[in-house]
Amino acid sequence: MSVYFVVQEEVHDQEGLNEYMEAAKNSTLGDGRALVVDNNVVPIEGEWHGSRLVILEFEDEEGFRKWYESPEYQKALPLRLAATDSRGALVKGIK
Repeated sequence: MSVYFVVQEEVHDQEGLNEYMEAAKNSTLGDGRALVVDNNVVPIEGEWHGSRLVILEFEDEEGFRKWYESPEYQKALPLRLAATDSRGALVKGIK
C-alpha cells in the first residue's frame, strides 16, 4: 500500500530552505517520488499552516523509512527544520 509524507510549512528563512533543498539532493527517494511541491497553497477550509506544501509518495512505509532515516537525509533535515515551522505526517493511501 502506498504511503504519503505530507509536510505543511511556514518558511521563515528562504536561504536556509534553499540550503536544505541542495543538501537533500544527496539523498535518494528510492522508490519514492515528489507529487506536490507548492509554495503558494490556497486555503479553502479551516486554518492552514504556512504557504508551502510538499507531498512525497512511497510504495510502502519501508521505502519511506529507508529514505527518511538515511544518513544523507538526516544530514539535510536539520536545515529544513531550522528554516521552517513544519508539520509532517505519514499517511496511508487507499489502495
